[in-house]
Amino acid sequence: MGISMNTCFNSANRPVRVGAVSYLNTKPLIEGLSTDARVELILDLPSRLADALAADRLDVALIPSVELFQHRDYTIVSDACIACRGPVMSVRLFFRVPPNHVKTLALDEGSRTSRILSQLMIRELTQDPLVIENLPIGCGLDATQADAVLLIGDRAMRALEKSFVEIWDLGDRWWRLRKLPFVFAIWAARPGFSDPEIGFILAAARDRGIANIESIADRESRMVDIPRATCKHYLSHHLHFTFKDAERQSLSDFYKEARQRNLVPEGWSGPRNVF
Repeated sequence: MGISMNTCFNSANRPVRVGAVSYLNTKPLIEGLSTDARVELILDLPSRLADALAADRLDVALIPSVELFQHRDYTIVSDACIACRGPVMSVRLFFRVPPNHVKTLALDEGSRTSRILSQLMIRELTQDPLVIENLPIGCGLDATQADAVLLIGDRAMRALEKSFVEIWDLGDRWWRLRKLPFVFAIWAARPGFSDPEIGFILAAARDRGIANIESIADRESRMVDIPRATCKHYLSHHLHFTFKDAERQSLSDFYKEARQRNLVPEGWSGPRNVF
């Protein structure tokens, strides 16, 4: 791709600070980045990465897509993303009562996009007031007695499914009701950062990851305590990693619906990108 080793160094001659989530679903997007001298890779939870990008402690981050609605000056810098076209497996709502009877909702503190999506989906069935509580990072279903509980990431995949009235896979529910993919996370740059080559670097990492799904599944299954076959199927069939026209349309529709229910601020005019 003709990328110079110095292309992505800033004026202080340091690597680009790139933040990514530490979940299984991110691994194909960051394959090889930890050994790339052009970037400094920092792994953390989605909400913490979003805060770090907003505070200029990162130059580029894989952030929850809903953060675009909060920070209209962010720019999408790569066509690599985390999205799904159907069941996603790792974003699930567990119901102890029928969905239209939910009064209390516990939301995984590590999430931001899925918190909004959960409320949006439940609001389609009931207009009763919802009491929202935070489910602390690291806690599971037993930590709350809320009527419905959102879990994301590897914990959602490991959660036992017994004793629940209903379980929603939020990616699947969006797909079936909207006939569009859902975009959970995108690569975005802070205001003032501009280097088109970072898009090539991130796309190349994505392409390496997709080409090495089997080895990633083998390596990560031991880390997350999920069977290798499940990891491989999840990464190969439940996720896709490219931001195209359908993903752009879905992101815009998500904003419009969330805005109609006052779940996000007004004023976002659509995705801005430089790739």
